[in-house]
Amino acid sequence: MISVGIIGGSGYTGKYLIQFCRNHPMIESISIYGNTTAGKTVSQVFPELLNQTEDYVILDSKNISFEHDVYFIALPHGEALNYVPALIENKKIVIDLGGDYRLDDVNVYAKWYKINHSSPNLLQMKTYGLADYFDNSEYQNSLIANPGCYPTASLLGLLPLTKNFHNRIISASTSAYSGTSGAGKSVNPTLSFSEMDGNVRAYNVNAHRHQPEIEQILTKSGFTSPYSFTTHLLPISTGIYATTTVFMDSDMSKENIPELYKEHYADSSFVRMRETPPNLRWVVNTNFCDINVNVNKNTVVITSAIDNLIKGASGQAVQNLNKIYNWDETIGLLKGVKNVSVY
Repeated sequence: MISVGIIGGSGYTGKYLIQFCRNHPMIESISIYGNTTAGKTVSQVFPELLNQTEDYVILDSKNISFEHDVYFIALPHGEALNYVPALIENKKIVIDLGGDYRLDDVNVYAKWYKINHSSPNLLQMKTYGLADYFDNSEYQNSLIANPGCYPTASLLGLLPLTKNFHNRIISASTSAYSGTSGAGKSVNPTLSFSEMDGNVRAYNVNAHRHQPEIEQILTKSGFTSPYSFTTHLLPISTGIYATTTVFMDSDMSKENIPELYKEHYADSSFVRMRETPPNLRWVVNTNFCDINVNVNKNTVVITSAIDNLIKGASGQAVQNLNKIYNWDETIGLLKGVKNVSVY
């Protein structure tokens, strides 16, 4: 049995961490830390959780103790830098749901996040926790960088192809779509109901922070071809849908490529290969990633769908916890969670 601290427990991802950890049979105690919500109870911040979990009092994040075995950090980029070095120094396991430790290069981090990294030594001492792609042997570090939501959907769809056929790929392009909850709880007029209802728009074109994260992992798989990544907002609260088009140097087998994917994810508890492109509603409120692969001559189209707050954040974080301890990856993740509706 272990104890867990959740730093940043009052945001959307923090809410799901609380629920998943509360349902986890190997977690015996939880402390939740916040800033503006310190002193409130969980049900005061999330009224829908009244009588759903123990009504924890949120502690002040300025007074983090080192009493827990594992710390989840669910904070905006830049803020985890204030906590991670001390936690690692005190030999704690840290699972960071933000972007501060995903990239390997401090210069790339500074370029995309506009912050100078204060603990660059830890960038080479972390595990990139793409839970369904990497096996447990990768989990030898105390710091786990939980992937972003867009990278999770995009990479799970693309990596089996790049790993096996990177030398045959001419180019690849991902168009990805997200619900507005991906921006967190901060007030933003452009994300309001009146702006987004009945609307779709591209944003951060050629400038999304998740692009270097995706490219970093693709490069490690041997991929060196041109890649483009474009994000869009949908008039829904929850979900990520990614469509990746890959142009190959010659025709590919309509049977062999889908079979390659089925074989690669045969032991995955949370990747489901679909015979048709997935519907977003199939994965919302779950930790599943649904993938379909379609081959037409030299063109491979991969569609993937996830819940951005669960598979793209808190659910994968708990899955990474399970991998660290060599527990069944589904522990704590298959019970239902309460969420705002996707429609």
